Amino acid sequence: MPAAVTDPGTLRPRSWWGWGYADAHPADAECVAMGALLPGTFNRPLPIPRIADLSIAGPAVAPPPSLAHLITADPRARAAHAMGKAYRDVIRALRGRPGRIPDLVAHPTDDQDVADLLDWAGEHEVAVIPFGGGSSVVGGVEYRGDAHRAVLSLDLTSMGRVLEIDTAGRSARIQAGALGPELEAQLRPCGLTLRHFPQSFEFSTLGGWLATRAGGHYATVRTHIDDFVQCLRVVTPAGASASWRLPASGAGPSPDRLFLGSEGALGVITEAWMRLQERPRHKASASVAFSDFHRALDAVRALAQSDLAPANCRLLDAGEALFSGASHDGSTVLILGFESATGPVDDRLSSAVDLACAYGGRARPRPAESDAPADSTVSAWRSAFLRMPYLRDGLARMGAIVETFETAATWDKIPALIHDVHSEVSAAALKATGHPATVNCRLTHVYPDGAAPYFTVAVAGRPDAEIEIWDEIKTVVSEVLHRHRATITHHHAVGRDHRPGYDLQRPEPFALALHAAKRTLDPHHILNPGVLLD
Repeated sequence: MPAAVTDPGTLRPRSWWGWGYADAHPADAECVAMGALLPGTFNRPLPIPRIADLSIAGPAVAPPPSLAHLITADPRARAAHAMGKAYRDVIRALRGRPGRIPDLVAHPTDDQDVADLLDWAGEHEVAVIPFGGGSSVVGGVEYRGDAHRAVLSLDLTSMGRVLEIDTAGRSARIQAGALGPELEAQLRPCGLTLRHFPQSFEFSTLGGWLATRAGGHYATVRTHIDDFVQCLRVVTPAGASASWRLPASGAGPSPDRLFLGSEGALGVITEAWMRLQERPRHKASASVAFSDFHRALDAVRALAQSDLAPANCRLLDAGEALFSGASHDGSTVLILGFESATGPVDDRLSSAVDLACAYGGRARPRPAESDAPADSTVSAWRSAFLRMPYLRDGLARMGAIVETFETAATWDKIPALIHDVHSEVSAAALKATGHPATVNCRLTHVYPDGAAPYFTVAVAGRPDAEIEIWDEIKTVVSEVLHRHRATITHHHAVGRDHRPGYDLQRPEPFALALHAAKRTLDPHHILNPGVLLD
């Protein structure tokens, strides 16, 4: 029988203006030291912004008494819900220009609360922005424009419980507002896990993962949250949609597929039945160095087309390996990891390392004992991976433009795509800033038919022109991706920042169908206006 699960505990304070926890940002001295690595940055960091310094007008609307207990107009809550965590958002906060601050923030506790809030908003021309952990890096949780009377940020994190666990069927019914850590904490007593660990794991919710089709822990096979969905419950202004819980179905187009990736524009995902796994007890990892990046690409393709299915198969180019501390000799580095709940994985890891070495790789030393801690290269990469968003914010305080973008393409396009991104983005950054840029690449997810390159751009900006410069670079990025028929996003979502690229990528008949769905499900056009559709 399904088992009830208790409520999660309290959370560590978050930063309102930047990534993650408020007490984890680099100190001023560390910011200065990082800035010294990028010629042209400031001598001292911009001050950490204060909500008290923002000009926050009173709300344009007042909630009805029946909903007042769910809603706050507190300036701190409103400022914290004004935008996501992209570089653009961080700079706007540092410059004291966060954009349109929502008039109100609501914290519904159940589906009926969500339905009542949507009914009120539709009657009063109030835009509703669904909000999970607020970790969007594509402008997905903010309001741009003036077509609505007011803006309501709909924060789902008060709906964060695991409601049922079916241990026999290894699945659970989970509310959409569950943040990653509290979700896993509620599953742990049953020995189960969702095993979906995006970089934003601590600061994002199940609903956010579903609404953006987030990529997660696995570098091969089960790479996206879609792979774990049994069924969804979605509240729309036109009514609630609840699909059946099934292991599989061929009954027409999937209703869940309509809402996966819909980014809150068609409805509010309130809960889902998710497929779970036993918690892994056996893990092993290793790193392999290459002197030739293209030979490393061949090795990764061979791994993706084998039956080894590594959980981690990240390829870091020389710049990315240097930045993360995984290599200091100019090598390209492949990070490999395997895990299992049922038995040792050392043989699979050894086979993967041997395959990589057949393409010119050099195996790095690793512990001999089964399930021993990762080698130093893997540990350095993992630490840098978790710390990287904080370092980005520290560099932003120094006037640097530091941002990431990701894509996916078939193997036949990958080498030329990576080459053109490097050359054209470097040229665009130099032209816009007068400073040389660092452009690094890593493969985050790999498939038998292609891969997902993830790029980092770092360059000194011009004071108070950082956003304009990033927009110029981003335009060049989008043109390169479109020319190579690479997706505008593999797992970051469309939001508002990727709309031009998304409009070019989607087929016109599908756009017509999406518009029709929007008109039907959201007749007052209040749900996350500007995302996916005009």
